[in-house]
Amino acid sequence: MELAGTLMAVWLWTSAAVAVAGLAWKSAAWLRAPVPLPMPLPPAPATWSGVALRMVREGILFETLFRANRWTWAFGWLFHAALLLVLLRHAWLFVDPVPSWIEPLLGAGRWLSALLLASLAGLLARRLLVARVRYVSVPSDYLMLLLLLAIGGSGAWLGHFDPRSLGLAREFALGLVRFEARPLPLDPALWLHLGGAGLLAALLPFSKLLHAPGVFLAPTRRRPHPVAGGPKAGSGRAPGGAR
Repeated sequence: MELAGTLMAVWLWTSAAVAVAGLAWKSAAWLRAPVPLPMPLPPAPATWSGVALRMVREGILFETLFRANRWTWAFGWLFHAALLLVLLRHAWLFVDPVPSWIEPLLGAGRWLSALLLASLAGLLARRLLVARVRYVSVPSDYLMLLLLLAIGGSGAWLGHFDPRSLGLAREFALGLVRFEARPLPLDPALWLHLGGAGLLAALLPFSKLLHAPGVFLAPTRRRPHPVAGGPKAGSGRAPGGAR
């Protein structure tokens, strides 16, 4: 168990370092890319305060996706909302004592797991059943969804059917934040969950899943309309490849 814990700890520390470094590198590359012409996506706001409000709506409500396709928006928004709450729920693993604000999330674990898995299943069904989406999909699109389903499914199993391993995982997680490699039980669901999470983190900066920085750094959204006093053509830099 001690060797297993050391190997998993090294893997998770390495994947976290790759994720942070990759995210910083990608963001810096986007910010350095020149923008020869202003290209705000219409209807573009006329002021910087309008831009800020637009970014809030985009980040919280997925406004552009809502206008494009309601079914995709519904599954996508539910997935991101459930994922955020599940990640917040995971905070109990890394802190001692457990803050009181986490307790409602702990009680809602079964519903959050079901919502997360159902939304992922809907997104996978969309790729398989909608012809135009299936046509533009590549193998990595399916593999990422399957990886997310494996992580979510193994986490749901641990939370609802394997509390003993989950308790030992908390001791292991507390060691991670202190850079201590503590023992880890050889539980297949636990190893699938932790190993999959590490793999997802390492792949994140180099996959299509890295769309959050693109939403906030893209010149199509983060600049006001040039006619209404926004930046002139060629001024500033922004991510040329972000969407």
